[in-house]
Amino acid sequence: MPFKFRPLQPLERENDALRTTICSLKRELENKQGYAATLELVLKQRTETLDALNARLEQSREQVRRLDQECEHYFRMLAAG
Repeated sequence: MPFKFRPLQPLERENDALRTTICSLKRELENKQGYAATLELVLKQRTETLDALNARLEQSREQVRRLDQECEHYFRMLAAG
């Protein structure tokens, strides 16, 4: 005897529709979580790059300050002589 499909009841149709919606929302959530993880990684890399550049800038400022002091010292030596 072949299997006969019976018509779906309204609650069964609604249940199927809700399952489809849940699957769709899960996929959307996974995509958004992946996107958020990528943004966090990019932000971390950007912060590290900014920190490194700030450190180099600070080193350059210190070097300029020392060169200014050395210049002043030589100027005083020339002015005194």
